[in-house]
Amino acid sequence: MDPRDTNGLDTQFIGKVSPTAPRIQAGGHPCQGIYWTPAGKKPRTAVIATHYNVDFTEHYIAPYFARRGYGFLGWNTRYRGFEDQFLLHHAILDIGVGMRWLKEEAGVERIVILGNSGGGSLMGAYQAEAIRPTLGGELSGAGLEAYNELIKADLYISLNAHQGRPEVLTDWLDASVIDENDPVPTDPALDPFSAENAPPYSEEFVTRYRAAQRARNQRITDWAKAELARLNAAGVPDRLFPLFRVWGDLRCMDPALDPSTRKPRWCYRGDPATANRTPSIGRVNSLKTWLNMWSIETSPCQGAPHLAKFDTPALVVQGTADTGVFPSDARKIFDNIGSTDKRIELIPGAHYFEDSIEERNAAADLMAAWIEAKS
Repeated sequence: MDPRDTNGLDTQFIGKVSPTAPRIQAGGHPCQGIYWTPAGKKPRTAVIATHYNVDFTEHYIAPYFARRGYGFLGWNTRYRGFEDQFLLHHAILDIGVGMRWLKEEAGVERIVILGNSGGGSLMGAYQAEAIRPTLGGELSGAGLEAYNELIKADLYISLNAHQGRPEVLTDWLDASVIDENDPVPTDPALDPFSAENAPPYSEEFVTRYRAAQRARNQRITDWAKAELARLNAAGVPDRLFPLFRVWGDLRCMDPALDPSTRKPRWCYRGDPATANRTPSIGRVNSLKTWLNMWSIETSPCQGAPHLAKFDTPALVVQGTADTGVFPSDARKIFDNIGSTDKRIELIPGAHYFEDSIEERNAAADLMAAWIEAKS
């Protein structure tokens, strides 16, 4: 049977309000999800996965876990499809709604947080705040009360996860951009796609390019802070702005950097030279969202500080053919996890193991066996 087939599985839609977001007048709930279980059964252990803005209700791994006897809650916060409005403390509250539903309504005794792809640092931040809350300062009333009562998960799995939102964007930024208002002008000395700077990249070019990526992130941050102050002084709370050219990670073009079994000159959007000219990740932001999600200087969405709080058994799983998360990223996540009980596994497969059902099964078997061993 194709593991993607839902025969023999139950799926339940859940819609819930959040302490800081009511149901909208059209009827939609800010928090939504689908709970996958073996047909007619109520698992004692369940997995929950959430992303910053991608809809995870029908996550590819959900039926794989359900067929292995676990519940799987593919959960969305109020920011599904609204990345340009993201604020971490509200997203954490929304994840807490899903966690509480699993405990109080689904009857789950043990919860496993799955931090997949961009959702890795988000779920890591949730677990860290459930261990020791530090980011609730902008909340009050019922929101703050709920924030201080977040339910801690029992286990944590990092699956093909980016280190953090600012880290991944900065690693992907095209450092040769010289005008944030125009996607065309380029500094030839930093152009990673030019014949003069073709792979294999020299160590000198890599060092200079990486520094220029961080400098680009900081320039946007400096402008965002100044622009927000200017607007606020005029009584304007925020504004949107575009972001261009974000598929410039040298590792996508040069397989000798951070070696793995990935396809060379490839990224999640195909050929990086083409993808880099197309609107993509972080393509629109409010000023507040840039500072909260993407800025290396100000964002609380960086992975390391949250992972350092962990006292939870943790498993890091990384596919070696991933074209956007690389072996060094997985090892940094592993090193940053504060838990003494932790394990890392590099296994065959792409970012979503999309090229092979066998590789998806192998990843699911690995994670299910680890969960069972921790029972």
